[in-house]
Amino acid sequence: MAVLGRGVLERDEPIAYADDLGLTRGDGCFDATLVFAAEGDRRRVLHLDPHVARLGRSAAALELECPPAQDWKDLVAEAGSHPSAPPEECMLKLVLSRGREDHGGGVLGYLTVTPLPESSFDARRRGLHVASMDRGTAADAYAKTPWLLGGVKTIAYAINLAAKREADRRGAQEALFVSADGYALEAPTAALIVRHGDELVTTPTGPTGVLASVTIATTFEAAEKAGMYATHRLMRVSEVVDSDGAWLVSSVRGIAPIRTLDGKEVPFDAEFHEQLTDLAGFPKVRAVR
Repeated sequence: MAVLGRGVLERDEPIAYADDLGLTRGDGCFDATLVFAAEGDRRRVLHLDPHVARLGRSAAALELECPPAQDWKDLVAEAGSHPSAPPEECMLKLVLSRGREDHGGGVLGYLTVTPLPESSFDARRRGLHVASMDRGTAADAYAKTPWLLGGVKTIAYAINLAAKREADRRGAQEALFVSADGYALEAPTAALIVRHGDELVTTPTGPTGVLASVTIATTFEAAEKAGMYATHRLMRVSEVVDSDGAWLVSSVRGIAPIRTLDGKEVPFDAEFHEQLTDLAGFPKVRAVR
């Protein structure tokens, strides 16, 4: 754990007051990515610059004063080189809270570095059983409602976690939000990629309220250089099942194939899965057929 202006702290050292608006109101934002060993003991942070930039955009949408990008990157470097940094593959989370409600002091910015759970590696290898869930809003609900904070990565994640618990009750491992008019959107903590031949498709951002995914941007840029066609368009849930493969992708868990959606089997190509993992820049984990 490390705090802007204070540096790396002991694990149990307090960092926030009880009236911090991030804790009491969820008034803040965050971003997260992967940290892993690249060569020898050298640690690599996956796509740090675009994640820091996205944190800044989230802060701007919340009218939060975000510390300069370089301050975040310096803090990441300090944490990554600290002797207490875990040696295994980890999640790096950058958090910005509005701070104390009535006592001033400004924003609170901090980061945590925590080992990935085994479930993340298992999702990459074996894939996910997914349950679709109605988000209750139309696919264009965020077009004229900026106060709903569509596409902003706030720390208010209670709905996302509730969806994951509902997926578990349905015997699935992950949820896929669906608009009220029947379009596949995103998972609570991951974006959607669907393959149709040499075409990769994901959900548009903007009016849908879907978060602009760093993993999607990186993967699609690499895919187009490799001769594939990558596009953003709305898809019916049936198009996810009737495809050549589908994945839930995030900067922490990585590239996780959807093996079933609402109990229906989704096609899976292990070789293409490895190719997609390479395009996204993640460490290789051989998938189970």
